[in-house]
Amino acid sequence: MAMIRREVCLCFVAFLCLWSSANGLLSSKGVNFEVQALMGIKELLKDPHGVLENWDADSVDPCSWTMVTCSPEFLVTALGTPSQNLSGTLSPSIGNLTNLEILLLQNNNITGPIPAELGKLSKLQTLDLSNNFFNEEIPPSLGHLGDLQYMRLNNNSLTGAFPLSLASMTKLAFLDLSYNNFSGPVPRFAAKSFNIVGNPLICPTGSEPDCNGTTLMPMSMNLNSSEPTLPSGGPKRHKIALAFGLSLGCLCLMALGFGLLLWWRQRHNQQIFFDVKDRHHEEVSLGNLKRFQFRELQIATNNFSSKSILGKGGFGNVYKGVLQDGSVVAVKRLKDGNAIGGEIQFQTEVEMISLAVHRNLLRLYGFCMTPTERLLVYPYMSNGSVASRLKEKPVLDWGTRKRIALGAGRGLLYLHEQCDPKIIHRDVKAANILLDDYCEAVVGDFGLAKLLDHQDSHVTTAVRGTVGHIAPEYLSTGQSSDKTDVFGFGILLLELITGQRALEFGKAANQKGAMLDWVKKIHQEKKLEMLVDKDLKSNYDRIELEEMVQVALLCTQYLPSHRPKMSEVVRMLEGDGLAERWEASQRVESTKCKPHEFSASDRYSDLTDDSSLLVQAMELSGPR
Repeated sequence: MAMIRREVCLCFVAFLCLWSSANGLLSSKGVNFEVQALMGIKELLKDPHGVLENWDADSVDPCSWTMVTCSPEFLVTALGTPSQNLSGTLSPSIGNLTNLEILLLQNNNITGPIPAELGKLSKLQTLDLSNNFFNEEIPPSLGHLGDLQYMRLNNNSLTGAFPLSLASMTKLAFLDLSYNNFSGPVPRFAAKSFNIVGNPLICPTGSEPDCNGTTLMPMSMNLNSSEPTLPSGGPKRHKIALAFGLSLGCLCLMALGFGLLLWWRQRHNQQIFFDVKDRHHEEVSLGNLKRFQFRELQIATNNFSSKSILGKGGFGNVYKGVLQDGSVVAVKRLKDGNAIGGEIQFQTEVEMISLAVHRNLLRLYGFCMTPTERLLVYPYMSNGSVASRLKEKPVLDWGTRKRIALGAGRGLLYLHEQCDPKIIHRDVKAANILLDDYCEAVVGDFGLAKLLDHQDSHVTTAVRGTVGHIAPEYLSTGQSSDKTDVFGFGILLLELITGQRALEFGKAANQKGAMLDWVKKIHQEKKLEMLVDKDLKSNYDRIELEEMVQVALLCTQYLPSHRPKMSEVVRMLEGDGLAERWEASQRVESTKCKPHEFSASDRYSDLTDDSSLLVQAMELSGPR
């Protein structure tokens, strides 16, 4: 048997090697070029938090590494390490990640020049190097990035003139070069929205040849001063008259433009996204985010037919759609679209969601916005949600369930500790964990609770979630934190173990109102087989089962301060530190003053009771 397993492993490795070689990923020595490139990047970066710790030069491919996202063909398509306090320099080996579409390194302390090798990344669509300490000039090779749509180099120490090659980037929709030390003339950028404020050496007098800076003033691009500088020469009175005439002319043009804009918006029923005008009904993208026409999504979903519904919930219905190019998507039509905050609020939240890039997070593909509609477009997940998949055949095996738990944990870890700004999910449950073609966990619906709360005046107290998953402090006060997500994740672990919804598996054992007490009791009595999904029969690892139950109980402790952080949860699921943490929690439990303690059944009875209040709140948010 051991010999057979060894031969199977060797065959699998040989298959990977042949596949990689066929795709041009292996060197003559059998080393994956993308692994080499990423290790070169790691070598020149200082990583105080150890976020790149699992990057291993001996890996067959880098697709299981943190901060790295791959395509189904195991090609690196995204690298995102924002806000990780990384320092050092960016290695030129970045240019060997030729399939890269997204590069996010913002809010770090990286120094040195921007590598000219970035110009080799012909598929790059989003580039964000903002808020670092990059210096020297922008390499002209960046102008070769023909697919680039979103570029932020602001808040660095870049110098020199703007490369003329940047003006030829016809797909660029958003460009931010503000707060650097650029000098010289300003090219006529093709970007529909751009920012160059905070560069004091640009056109200091306004009379420089080929200075296009002053022509940008009507576009609200403040180059240097709040007042335009006139060329020297001529009488003072003439200057004053000329300045008055120019100001009056600008005001008239602005008023005329504003009137035309209102007329155009009313006639075409369109919106503006980050100052990008939807001229001639063209499709506009912001970075990796695509804007859809409402009619396009109507056609894709067969006019939002009830037969196309994939799921219903508090955020709205989700429809399966087929776009004109044949790609399958999931379209979430948000409830009360005309009441979801203002245009700018919606835009800001959508951009924030789109920049959260991780292999265990559902990528936001695009959006649609009209005066009465707000729609979000995601990739279609062929295996549905964990909640639905647990009830289908063939049954999810134990190894897959454990892998789902670990993947969901890593996605939440990214939202809590590696994403800037931090995102609190507020509705972690099996219905919001989706499964891709390979049954890998993908966290969905993150960021939506905050987005919908813009319609409320009491944002911090609006309770959104699903009863049975809501942490007690959130249910009673409406105050959410990362520890409310940890509580929901603990319940998710129990759903994976039992194969049932949170409210179902407690009632199945006639434990109404004391679900977590019951789980704790059968753990103490070593009868964990009572918890396991009956469809699994005896096909599970008993040691791993006990470990997962212990992690679930640690995550669902009553006091938020007693619950672990998601980084600790992931480490425990990986087999590191659980025994020590569990032993410490048991010592705390044994020292409690029992006569004055409320029982867990008192604490959690409001989570599982079938009162009218809970019926009303049962599905504040649902699966996609």
